[in-house]
Amino acid sequence: MRYHPLSDADRQAMLATIGVADVAALYSDAPASTLIREPLDLPRHKSEIEVERHLKQLAARNMAAGDAAFFVGAGAYRHHVPASVDHLIQRSEFLTSYTPYQPEISQGTLQTLFEFQTQVALLTAMEVANASMYDGSTATAEAVLMTHRLTGRRRALLSGGLHPQYAEVVRTISRLAEDAVVDMPPDASGVEDLIARIDDSLSCVVVQTPDVFGHLRDLTPIAEACHRHGALLIAVVTEAVSLGLLTPPGDMGADIVVGEGQSIGNALNFGGPYVGLFATRQEFVRQMPGRLAGESVDADGRRAFVLTLSTREQHIRRDKATSNICTNSGLCALAFSIHLTLLGQAGLTRLARLNHVNAVALAELLERVPSVEILNKSFFNEFTLRLPGDAAALVEKMAAKGVLAGVPVSRLLPGAGLDDLLIVANTETNTPDDRAAFVAALKDTL
Repeated sequence: MRYHPLSDADRQAMLATIGVADVAALYSDAPASTLIREPLDLPRHKSEIEVERHLKQLAARNMAAGDAAFFVGAGAYRHHVPASVDHLIQRSEFLTSYTPYQPEISQGTLQTLFEFQTQVALLTAMEVANASMYDGSTATAEAVLMTHRLTGRRRALLSGGLHPQYAEVVRTISRLAEDAVVDMPPDASGVEDLIARIDDSLSCVVVQTPDVFGHLRDLTPIAEACHRHGALLIAVVTEAVSLGLLTPPGDMGADIVVGEGQSIGNALNFGGPYVGLFATRQEFVRQMPGRLAGESVDADGRRAFVLTLSTREQHIRRDKATSNICTNSGLCALAFSIHLTLLGQAGLTRLARLNHVNAVALAELLERVPSVEILNKSFFNEFTLRLPGDAAALVEKMAAKGVLAGVPVSRLLPGAGLDDLLIVANTETNTPDDRAAFVAALKDTL
């Protein structure tokens, strides 16, 4: 992003307008221990061309997903995004459009959101979906708050297979709201007994499938146990492509399905922006957070689209609002919708099957590597390895050999005693040569 900095006169005018003496006054509420008292050890002045060159040198130190054989997943996946997706979302009517509060001039934007909601509802086998949220983790936290409102209880049970960063977001939101969270231990082997922990005090149980370690979960008995005790089941899906092949959570009794839609239409982008999915049952729609685009008719009886059931004011009433996330990831949702439309139902199924076949092929190669153990009895396109040593150190050594081998569990769960575990993802972008390079680099490193 290229810009020209403000002049001293510009800064003084801005400070005078808001009524403070200097920039330091803007930080008066920050704890003194968090403030930097001395200037950072950086050059005071550099020319524009010198800054550009320096930043390019720093960027060159990164190894991007396309620079190596790539097997990183754990909630963010490398999939092929057709050029037509980027071409369409960069059209000015999409790229520069603002939030569609005035339906009479926002019919195109509202219709794309309506179609996106329809696709998410179909994928998850739920009755209604919203117009997206920021990402999968915030969608999960919002789902937990929603169950508190629906049940009148304020205690959530989190599976040990839930992505640790999702769990941390839930804990952060819950701590501020003084809600209780019960964490199951990390479930690297996929054998936890959630049902034994469900009782009448819970508002919800949060379960991920495929979970962060790659295990597939049958949600049906968990949903039945939840419902016997008056609790709701929240199903989390971080790999949206899996919904093209696996039984959708709605068909297994989930009450709310949330997830990350990055896998479809959205590149990795060094961590964002991403797009949160949120779907639920029709009976809960009044408590669903975020926006909902609905279909109606205008004064002349023509098909029309509107934001329905809640207004912008509903979202900005703070403590009285259903949710304080009063916007949505509109452009990312559009990319998701375009890519899914291009694939169609049959195309998504083929893409999902290819992901699984590729992952099975890699697992079969790794099974023959001495001292390497695959922990999964079932998986989609991701599984967990137990290695004879520190997984994080091995990843660094394999990166030097041109292979990004996966995500060490110690990065997600530091101090949990799982330093020998490595989460490996294999999508349609990996070739047989990539898998051979992975195995060769692993053997050599071990």
